[in-house]
Amino acid sequence: MKILLLGKNGQVGRELQRTLLPLGQVVALGRSELNFDSTADISRVLRSHAPDLIVNAAAYTAVDRAESEVEAAFRVNAEAVRVIADYARERDACLVHYSTDYVFDGRKDAPYVEQDTANPQSVYGRSKREGEIAIEESGCNFLVFRTSWVFSVHGINFIKTILRLAAERTSLGVVDDQFGAPTSAELISDVTALAIAAYYRGGLAAGTYHLAASGRTSWYGLACHILEYARRLDLPLMLSPEGLKAITTADYPLPAKRPANSLLNTNALTSRVGLSLPDWRLHVDRTLDQISGEGKKQ
Repeated sequence: MKILLLGKNGQVGRELQRTLLPLGQVVALGRSELNFDSTADISRVLRSHAPDLIVNAAAYTAVDRAESEVEAAFRVNAEAVRVIADYARERDACLVHYSTDYVFDGRKDAPYVEQDTANPQSVYGRSKREGEIAIEESGCNFLVFRTSWVFSVHGINFIKTILRLAAERTSLGVVDDQFGAPTSAELISDVTALAIAAYYRGGLAAGTYHLAASGRTSWYGLACHILEYARRLDLPLMLSPEGLKAITTADYPLPAKRPANSLLNTNALTSRVGLSLPDWRLHVDRTLDQISGEGKKQ
């Protein structure tokens, strides 16, 4: 099987380069090889490689900047996705794509299921939802995975931001009224490969699925855990867990509105593929171990 991976340099894309290898012949492209702002370039590249499976890990993810760069967000997250989905339908290829908890408004009291009504509250969320709709309307074979609070050793994410600030400050306020399950790019990519294998065996139907770690925390709770574990690793930080202050969303206004509830019910995926998704702490700790190891090498 010929697999085309788009967005190879992102957090998830980096991990997918590893997990997709057992499934077929993988060609991985990043921004230098593919201009996502050009639908003509996307079409050219797709036809040039003629993949059986397209895994799209590319996205516009600057959530706050999207509020002022509306066209750019929709160009990458919706228009480009429509081109890819149309190609997949024409060539009878399968499209794997990633979406987000931001397609929901966050007002539900329980974890969101796939059938819940999408009601994005930000430009980023609306652009990602438009990408979902484009895939659904194309008629192609697809697997869309909605995930949340993504992190990894690479790229910009909450864990690395907390560690950076903790090296500079002795106190920090962190939002404590937004809840979710921090999910590692490693876990997302591992489950993606298992889901693709199940799809081709006939054990998983095409459609949209939620993919996130187990458990629940707030950004403040996550920050506390990061600093507590970092202390056990003897990382050289100025900020201790005691220096963290729980604040509200209203205390820390940002351009883009965040869902208060980002929890995703993953039963539809886990029951069909036969998975047990680990608690969010497992991969947070693993990532901190890796970051600590890299720091000690330098």
